[in-house]
Amino acid sequence: MIGFAVLVLLSIGSARSAIAEPPFIPAQGSTSPENGDLNPYGLAIVPHGFPKGTLQPGQLLVSNFNNSQAAGNVQGEGTTIVTMDPHTAQQVGVFFQGTSPVGFTNALGIVKEGFVFAGSVFTTSASSPAQNGGLLVIDHRGDLVKTIMAGTNGPWGLAIRDQDDDHGAGALLFISNVLDGTVTRIRVSFNGGVDTVGPPTTIASGYAFGPDAAGLVVGPAGLVYDAKRDILYVASEDDNEIFAVTGASDVSASVGKGTSVFADATHLHGPLGLMIAPNGHFVTANADPAAHVDPSQPSELVEFTVDGHFVRQFSIDPNNGSSFAILNTSSGDANQFAYVDDFSSILNVVRLAK
Repeated sequence: MIGFAVLVLLSIGSARSAIAEPPFIPAQGSTSPENGDLNPYGLAIVPHGFPKGTLQPGQLLVSNFNNSQAAGNVQGEGTTIVTMDPHTAQQVGVFFQGTSPVGFTNALGIVKEGFVFAGSVFTTSASSPAQNGGLLVIDHRGDLVKTIMAGTNGPWGLAIRDQDDDHGAGALLFISNVLDGTVTRIRVSFNGGVDTVGPPTTIASGYAFGPDAAGLVVGPAGLVYDAKRDILYVASEDDNEIFAVTGASDVSASVGKGTSVFADATHLHGPLGLMIAPNGHFVTANADPAAHVDPSQPSELVEFTVDGHFVRQFSIDPNNGSSFAILNTSSGDANQFAYVDDFSSILNVVRLAK
């Protein structure tokens, strides 16, 4: 693990970055709370300006997909979102605990107006199919406000554009749906609460999706939104590609899958997590679903350029299916990168040299 952390510092920092002395050791902490939930999927950072309450700006949230080992470690039955210290990676507490089953996914995001959005794909037993639990909206105190169902069908990934518009403070939610292979856009307003504005819009569709022996389900997953260019990037697990949807905030109908920007079967093995690194490159996390697993390349983080050229890759765990949520957590003078190890239920936080 330490060897990977050292390499990833060189990978995602700026082109001239170097590892600070003394030799770097990653901060690591368990994401499993008192109830024993396992398999961290989602990862988000609390923004500055977030209202005072249970969370503090700069803290990290991690959502759990599986229940405890004692309960069978069943996919889609985790109920918790935990708070993590960004400096030590240690668990601060449980921000939210729902009623089983929930199955929190990689779709996890926070807006400065004081709300957390968390996707749910649940099961009712170890042998049941995945079902849509919608997008949960949780306030800054950790209370469930509502569940958005319209426009969701297995929220597997989430990107948010916070904005002020004619409706007052609001945001655009981009949601990848693993149960029908679509990406939808939902406009919400924050006038004293959270309200959807108008009907949801399907802006992309046609992504491969379906059940998977290892990952329960596969489909369109991690999302990254480039507000300057109005492009939404989609990591599609079963297509084994990264796509770009242009004009994401304005298109009124599906543009299909968008444009393929990275298709490399040698290095991609079910890409799920997706982020833009400080050097402008992309980093994606291979989830190793049964359809695309390569035993010789387990749990890889893969770096590639915006124009689709492979840079390098690193394994975070010798076991398959460990690589899920990844996040650039840079803030102020702290240039940091965080990732979860799904197999060991551990959050790793690495500090990058400037």
